[in-house]
Order: sequence, then C-alpha cells, then structure tokens
Amino acid sequence: MSTDSARAPKPENTVTDLFNPAAPAAAYDAFLPSALTRARAQREWVPSDGALPSLYLSHGAPPLFDLPDWMRALSDWAHSLPKPKAILVVSAHWEDAPLALSAPAAGTPLVYDFGGFHSRYYTMTYPTPDAGDLARRIAAMMPDNEPVYQHPSRGLDHGAWIPLMAMYPLADIPVLQMSMPTHDPARLLSLGHRLKSLRAEGVLIVGSGFMTHGQLSLETGVVPAWSSEFDAWAADALARGDVDQLAGFADRAPGMPHAHPTHDHFVPIFITLGAAANAEQPARTAIDGYVLGLAKRSFELA
Repeated sequence: MSTDSARAPKPENTVTDLFNPAAPAAAYDAFLPSALTRARAQREWVPSDGALPSLYLSHGAPPLFDLPDWMRALSDWAHSLPKPKAILVVSAHWEDAPLALSAPAAGTPLVYDFGGFHSRYYTMTYPTPDAGDLARRIAAMMPDNEPVYQHPSRGLDHGAWIPLMAMYPLADIPVLQMSMPTHDPARLLSLGHRLKSLRAEGVLIVGSGFMTHGQLSLETGVVPAWSSEFDAWAADALARGDVDQLAGFADRAPGMPHAHPTHDHFVPIFITLGAAANAEQPARTAIDGYVLGLAKRSFELA
C-alpha cells in the first residue's frame, strides 16, 4: 500500500488561500446573482418525470464558497434534474442512534459545525421552508422496532447547507436531515432501500460525505497517492456496480486507512446505493477532481 505523494490533478487552491482568503465567500457573492436567476427558471419535478436519482456528494466545507468552479459544477448538477419537491440528506456530520430527524420548522438555525474559519462563514444562512410533511412521511416508513426521534431544535449541518446553497440557492425547498445510525454498509444499504420510494414522490435523497477525507495536502499541485488510488478504485467499483467491493473498502481499497482514518465520510455512499432502483447499476459521475489533495468525486444513481 503506497502512502507516497503522487502527481495527479492539481488541487484548486493552497491551504493558505482557502483558510485565509482575502475576501471570504467573495466567490459565492459573485456566483449568487446568476445562480438565483437560473434557479428561478428551474422546472419543478412532476410525477411524469419518474423517480429522482439518489446522490452521493462530496460536500466540502466553508472554503467551497471560495471555489467558483466547484460551485458551478454543483449548480450544473442541480439543473440537470427537475427541481425536487423536498430533499433528505444523510450527512457524515450527524452520527446518532436511534434514527433521528432534524427539526422540520421553517428557518431552523443552521449548525456551524466547523472551526478555525473567518467569521463571515458563521453568519451565512439557509432558511428553508417547513419540512414537517417529509418528517411525518419518513417516520411512517420505519418499522415499529426502529422508531424515529424527532429532534426539536437541531438544524442542518454543513454537510447539507453548504452544498445546497450552491445547488438550490433560493432556499425554497423543504430540507430534512436524518442521522446516520451506524457505519455498517449492510445496515445503511437497508436504510437507503426503505427510503427508496420517496424518490418517486419528488424527494431528492442525498448521502453527503467526501470521497477521500484524510490529511490535507499542504503542497500545491500534489495529490497524495492514497487519495488518488482510493478515488480510482472507488470510481472503478462504481462503474461496475460492485457493491460488495465497495462494502469491503476498509480492507480492500488501496490508500486505506489514510484515505479514511475514520469511515464517516465514505459510508453515506451506502444510503445512496440503497436508495437507488438498482444498487448494482453503473453510477454517473457528476463531479470529480481534487481539492487540497482530497477527492471530491460525486455521483448519482437512477
């Protein structure tokens, strides 16, 4: 298993550029006017569109708001689909059992679950509409032996609101988060499968993590081999629909354990796979490349 650095696609910025930008979120400010205009023209999902795909996205952190290419890629992805009726996110940043749902009330305050960034990022808001109907629908889908706890105050964490601010900047779609109760791929596949029928109701199901999530690269133009090798392995398995291979990532994937010292940012992929019509179909990559040495591969399944 190689842990040496390897030349690969260039990260978009240096650590200094992203963690100490001269004008925090200025790229988002420049992106927003055209993104809002585009969002207002987006066609809404109707039943004749059929089920929406399930998504796995590498969600980034506050520096995403300083990366115009990444924001445009997320926006383009959103606009390749009809506008969802609602969105359900299972994020790496909310691990809790038994299953819990975020507070569904309109405008519930966000969770700023990151540290060391400019104060601007802690004032950003994403006041989505009431998601109570979706919360009740999800609770009714769960078996009697797996009750769902409705959290009274927890808002969306950055695994949800940061990418959604680029994808759906109007903040006019009900958004709910479900906690991730386990790292076990089989159990997460089963949970995703239970949620599958929501897609035919216009609900976008999103597993939010990061394709690799190890030590950030401090050297401009260098992607660590553990990151590029893991990303290539995952891309191959996804192209072949090899769910068993993906489920064995901890022991089978090159670059481990450096690519995922903890597993929380990879395993949301199994919610995405479980919610697909067929987990073994080839995935369609929507975003690839690297930022600070980490693979930001994101994909969808019909």
